[in-house]
Amino acid sequence: MDNYKLHFIPLGGVVGVTKNMYVYELYKNDALQDIIIVDCGIGFPQEKELGVDFVIPDISYLKDKTDKIRALLFTHGHEDHIGAASYHYEALGKPQIYTSKLTTMFLEHKFKEAGRVPHMEVIKFGRDYTFGGFTVRFIPITHSIPDSMHILIKSPVGTTYHGPDFKLDLTPPYGLLPDFYEITKAGKEGVLALMSDALGADHPGLTASEKIVGQTFEDEMRGTKGKFIMTTFSSNISRIRQCVEAAIKFNRKIVFLGRSMKENSNTAHDIGYLPIPDQFLLKEEEVMQLPPNKVCIICAGSQGQYGSALFKLANNKNKNIKIKQGDKVLFSSDPIPGNENEVYALIEDLTLKGADVIYSDIADQLHASGHGSQEDLKFLMRFTNPKYCVPIGGTIRHQREYQKLAVDLGMEKNDVYMLDEGDTLWFSKNKVQTGEKVETKQIYVDAYGVGDVGSVVLRDRHTLSEEGIVVALLIIDNNGNLVSTPKILSRGFIFEQEGQGIFEEAGQKVESALLPRVGRLSDKSALKKEVGQIMEEFFFKARGRHPLIVVDVIQI
Repeated sequence: MDNYKLHFIPLGGVVGVTKNMYVYELYKNDALQDIIIVDCGIGFPQEKELGVDFVIPDISYLKDKTDKIRALLFTHGHEDHIGAASYHYEALGKPQIYTSKLTTMFLEHKFKEAGRVPHMEVIKFGRDYTFGGFTVRFIPITHSIPDSMHILIKSPVGTTYHGPDFKLDLTPPYGLLPDFYEITKAGKEGVLALMSDALGADHPGLTASEKIVGQTFEDEMRGTKGKFIMTTFSSNISRIRQCVEAAIKFNRKIVFLGRSMKENSNTAHDIGYLPIPDQFLLKEEEVMQLPPNKVCIICAGSQGQYGSALFKLANNKNKNIKIKQGDKVLFSSDPIPGNENEVYALIEDLTLKGADVIYSDIADQLHASGHGSQEDLKFLMRFTNPKYCVPIGGTIRHQREYQKLAVDLGMEKNDVYMLDEGDTLWFSKNKVQTGEKVETKQIYVDAYGVGDVGSVVLRDRHTLSEEGIVVALLIIDNNGNLVSTPKILSRGFIFEQEGQGIFEEAGQKVESALLPRVGRLSDKSALKKEVGQIMEEFFFKARGRHPLIVVDVIQI
């Protein structure tokens, strides 16, 4: 078996946390034989990436290898693991998808929206699946969503344990327990490499069970005289189910707000993961007809997203439901790093409307992380007993903390590989070495398309947000002569009435530069470039600023 090699390539999910996508390639005699891909999720834009809805992995590396892709595997149904699948599925050659029941249903909705029909199979635990030279076994694990899995990947090189987003929850509110037998069995038989969730590596102890949040819902709902409103991620079915159970206990009717929340709750209800008696379901239009203490609202928007269901409630943009004194809003999720400002702004708006807002900064046990803390991570390391470790799903800080945990358990520091996106590892029999980096770039998705937003567009948006825009309108005749002094307009640069003098001066500056070239102004492209440079220099000298300059030439 010495002529086999395993190539591991993270196209997302390391350093940036989200946008999870991992590629496993099997080579024989330096010839590529088979590829399996684990997860294909979205990432969330940074504040400076203006107008971007989300980011998806760059799959350029795979586009000439689609004939070798044997399967696309998904570990669970969170957006950062499944959200990009419908965008890349055809470009990947439409491989067969294997995942759990709930994740399959979520994926079906996404593909339906995209007008595509994927080839999918619901996996069975306790069974081996063969994909070329790979043999795969799915292992039940606990996370913050039911039907989460780890994946045991066997090849002629050795066994890899792919262990993303997990915690060792012994009392999950719904779903299977972690299969400790399968995990420890893999360790006894020998694990070459453990790819492990590392997001909780800086948190001591064990992560709390999801079950504690259900008790919090009951405690908070018991004393609420108004409407009870809970917000969380729309894919967090375990959390939603616990809120539903508390509402039924206190005889509150339940309404779901937000497109994703309605879709995911309907999906979970249809397959028996979210049982709700029909008499407890309420339409949005009926909410204000009931006493406030008979209503429970479960809505999307926990990250403060503009236009989300919770955003609309906080800003009086929901025509059917209004926030009133005595209502309680409970945030059952922590802000994703980078979303803090939006979340706190939403909390302020809700408080101004008279709501009692409960969030993790002021109350405990509103949210249980889905990611294992230090003891969870050490248990998985002990159980699998790997030769090498690769922390995934965390930032550089989390990777370093994970490395410390591994060293504390007796591993050599150099046997823990901290990777960045596009870094690669080559495994051969009982040996590993770093490979050549795969070039990746950010693929931005906004309301207008995929990949249309590049660095130039983002730069222009950033300039608009900070410096404003100045537009110069030039009119030339068919002989290439300037007809009149250029007209200068602006938005977001300086107040137009106050800046009228500077705009006139800018127009005169452009005119004086162009007049010596009478009859030679027919090249519009060169003219726009020249006028743009003149205006950039002029406005920087006059005001010390760099607005976005747009030059339009009209020929009459």
